Amino acid sequence: MVAIKNTSVPYALTRLGVVMSPEPGNVNETEGVLNPASGYAPDGKLYLLPRLVAAGNVSRVGLARVRIEDGLPVGVDREGVVLAPDQGWERGHEHAGVEDPRTTWVPRLGLHLMTYVAFGPLGPRLALATSADLRSWRRLGPVHFGYQPDLSTDLNLFPNKDAVFFPTPVPGPDGRPSYAMLHRPMWDLSWVRPGAGVHLPADLSDERPGIWVSFVTAEAVEADIGALVRMSEHRLVALPEHNWESLKIGAGPPPIRVDEGWLLLHHGVDGVLDEGFILQQGTTYAAGAMLLDAEDVSRVLSRSETPMLSPETREERSGTVSNVVFPTAIEQIDGIHYVFYGMADARIGVARLDRVRS
Repeated sequence: MVAIKNTSVPYALTRLGVVMSPEPGNVNETEGVLNPASGYAPDGKLYLLPRLVAAGNVSRVGLARVRIEDGLPVGVDREGVVLAPDQGWERGHEHAGVEDPRTTWVPRLGLHLMTYVAFGPLGPRLALATSADLRSWRRLGPVHFGYQPDLSTDLNLFPNKDAVFFPTPVPGPDGRPSYAMLHRPMWDLSWVRPGAGVHLPADLSDERPGIWVSFVTAEAVEADIGALVRMSEHRLVALPEHNWESLKIGAGPPPIRVDEGWLLLHHGVDGVLDEGFILQQGTTYAAGAMLLDAEDVSRVLSRSETPMLSPETREERSGTVSNVVFPTAIEQIDGIHYVFYGMADARIGVARLDRVRS
């Protein structure tokens, strides 16, 4: 992992309020609405694709048009469900879900790419779907990580979350234009067999979950969109480093191109976790950012020493899981970037992203 050159990121988040809360009487939302994806549809309207959680922690992906007043997102109008756990690999024995979608609009493909967590028989696995209009989604299936001998492991063995694509091809490890996907494998296999323990890739001594990147050439994808689920050339991007992210980190919304490189918002977790990947009350999720090198997106140029946004309001501190700020979507309205984020796994908030002038 390349040493950090700088110690700060010149961007700030300013919270604006709640844009979506569970709808009384809606059986799809009895356990919360959270962690949305987003995008502009062909009608020019901005939409959220929230995770809707029904009784039993069964998740679906909804569609909700964002209401904008005086240039600010202030609420949503629901338009139903666009993805449900209909496939066998999205359903386990006592659980099911299509969770935490992230969508990236890729102009070169004319498609929105959705990464989501398929909560199937073996726990959380990454899957992809594509759409031209945000309403009709074509599943490409679970992500397959190609074998890489120098890792001395198979990434397909491990649960994985927090995946998101860059919106344009970037240089791959061999220099060829490639579509790159950030993701977060988790090395503790106790979730599948009690006592199985942690199995780390070669040369990795820190077992805490961090951000990785994998690639597929633009040439392959543009010949066959299905190539997006066949990723290779896996690289570690970042591990937890600061106190506010001492347990684990994960990617947030799609990276955006800025003067310094790629700006990646991410979440960091501090507190106590149970064995495996199970979230416990007593953790705190906060939001920060990294700047990635435009010529080598596995290289971190700088990162937040302290959070840009921490749980402070009642909605962020109290909910299905207490003390959670979890950014997952970013969009421009009238040239200003707005970040949509999960609030205590129960509601959706919005914050404005600004560059800090020195």
